[in-house]
Amino acid sequence: MPEHLCISIHFLDGTFHGRADYGEPEWPPSPLRLFQAITNAAATGNEKIPDNAVAALHWFEQLPPPEILAGQVTPTSGYQLYVPDNVGDLVAKQWSAGKYFDNKNHPIDISSYRTGKRVRPLRLSDSATVHYLWTLDATADFVKHSKTLLAVVRSVSRLGWGIDLVVADASILNETDTTALRGQRYFPTDEDTDYPLRVPQAGTLDDLENRHKAFLNRVNGDNFTPVPPLAVYGIANYRSENKPLRSPCAVFALRQLDDSGFRPFDTARRGLHVAGMLRHIANDSDFSRSIGWSEKEIRQMVQGHGEEHGQQHQPVQGARLAFLPLPSIEFRGDEKQVVGSIRRVAVTAFGAFDRELFRRFTRQLDGQELKEEDKTGEKSNPIALLARQPQPENVGAIKAYFQHAATWATVTPVILPGYDDPRKLRQRMRAGEANNLTADEKKTLLLKLDKRIEFLLRKAIRQAGFSDALTQHAELEWRNTGFWPGTELASRYAVPEQHRRYRRLHVQITWRDSYGEPIKIPGPVCIGGGKFSGLGLFAPISGA
Repeated sequence: MPEHLCISIHFLDGTFHGRADYGEPEWPPSPLRLFQAITNAAATGNEKIPDNAVAALHWFEQLPPPEILAGQVTPTSGYQLYVPDNVGDLVAKQWSAGKYFDNKNHPIDISSYRTGKRVRPLRLSDSATVHYLWTLDATADFVKHSKTLLAVVRSVSRLGWGIDLVVADASILNETDTTALRGQRYFPTDEDTDYPLRVPQAGTLDDLENRHKAFLNRVNGDNFTPVPPLAVYGIANYRSENKPLRSPCAVFALRQLDDSGFRPFDTARRGLHVAGMLRHIANDSDFSRSIGWSEKEIRQMVQGHGEEHGQQHQPVQGARLAFLPLPSIEFRGDEKQVVGSIRRVAVTAFGAFDRELFRRFTRQLDGQELKEEDKTGEKSNPIALLARQPQPENVGAIKAYFQHAATWATVTPVILPGYDDPRKLRQRMRAGEANNLTADEKKTLLLKLDKRIEFLLRKAIRQAGFSDALTQHAELEWRNTGFWPGTELASRYAVPEQHRRYRRLHVQITWRDSYGEPIKIPGPVCIGGGKFSGLGLFAPISGA
């Protein structure tokens, strides 16, 4: 079992003043900010950093970016400070000349020369402790430096501005101990995210020391040399456990062959066919060669086959394309939103898909024809054109799919990723045997069935790429009838052959964090066994 180095920072005042680039609030505090605080603690009370601490810091700065656990914060309106301008010599010169009042008989003093500065700290609304976690192996370097590093960390008294007083601690934890830590988790990732944080790297300590020397020698006689900014550090993108990965997405309108208007398709009966026609285009050898795809890449990213030829089917473990027909969300009667026909499709991906490869793929799709086989299966007849829509989030009929919302409901049913009644409990409740069951026994069986469905729905959420935290805390409702007006019974939707043995359900999800508070999640949201063909597609409930 791996060990973890845990550095915990507890803010005594429950506020944090640190800022990121361009004065933006920084939360959680960056690993670089923590490294600077530790370096400062190592130097406090010494003419220079002790050699054993230097060695420990050189080892520490080269560790990979840590996982961070931090509580929620609330922006404040702040307060105003007035900072004296650097004109004390001018005021003193007038005083020495015996001039204490200006031409308007106003006193000449330093208080007249001040610049206002607005301070807006973040207030920690729950836990005032931030934890930084590094997974370590028991290497000789770790054993050599851990005692020194832990002692230095416990000397840290500030993190952020000088007024951000903290108590710091460091410890070695096992896997069980780390799961007990409270806070929202932030994971380093290779994806583009909303949380880019500065991190130390090899050479950061040397650059900090050079900057300190430049500060001490900034004034030499009548010459002033500005202190250069810190230059040796890295940037790590972090993803919150409450935010799903951003998937690339492109939307295409389904147009008539003469481009005279939309070519609509029935959602329940034809949605699966629309996705199939898109997949047929991507499977075409001429199309794949035009974007430089091999046959193996087509099998994996388009067809979802992870096995080699002749082997038993294995699902793809990496990224895969998904083709999502988008039923229009239309206003009918009394401004009521209703799920209508399919007039557009979204192409997206599950997993970390190469974005340049995705752009090449979607560029080639623009202007392609959707073709449908005739009744003999020998000919393919064009029935629609694909036309790229550059800003789908602004298109009224589909913009809901790309919004941020806490509560979402299916416009196409979710296919459960497994049997919802493997123990055949429903058979026991049918006429005949059911007469031998008491009311409590029937209630117990129904609870077991509901628990099984809930387990499968959470499994579907996790398989769609959502974090364990979002999966665990999501509030779920399900039924056979739709939550959205205009949807049909879940059993009436066409589904892929391999999923017909599994149950279909309409589902409503309210995303919540570990504190039970609603979280707004960006779309599109699509889960379940048919997610690569647009089944299990959600739209946000109005007002959520």
